[in-house]
Amino acid sequence: MDWKLELVFVPVSDVDRAKDFYVNKVGFNADFDERPSDSIRFVQLTPPGSACSICIGEGLTEAAPGTAPSLQMVVGDIQAAHAQLKNNGVDVSEVDVQDWGHFVYFADPDGNKWAVQYIPNRPNG
Repeated sequence: MDWKLELVFVPVSDVDRAKDFYVNKVGFNADFDERPSDSIRFVQLTPPGSACSICIGEGLTEAAPGTAPSLQMVVGDIQAAHAQLKNNGVDVSEVDVQDWGHFVYFADPDGNKWAVQYIPNRPNG
């Protein structure tokens, strides 16, 4: 049996601001944005090429905005990822080269922390 992680909840204070950040600055795909009831708004966003999405919205979690656990994506070209984020106005760190991978770091407007990793000598990152 396969066990697949496909959705991670990210608590935010302003859904429209967060959606704009993830779609227009980070480059996620906007898959779904619906209100199944007056108290719930469900927005699903997916990084290009990823099988796992994030979910932001209203009435979905009791977690405080900005308290998502550190999240990480893996890319095949850290320089291109860094350039895309920086060129789109994301406050992104410089490339951090470690023995186990190269990283850049950023946070969303609520302070949810992200790492982007490139793993040398691994196909597609």
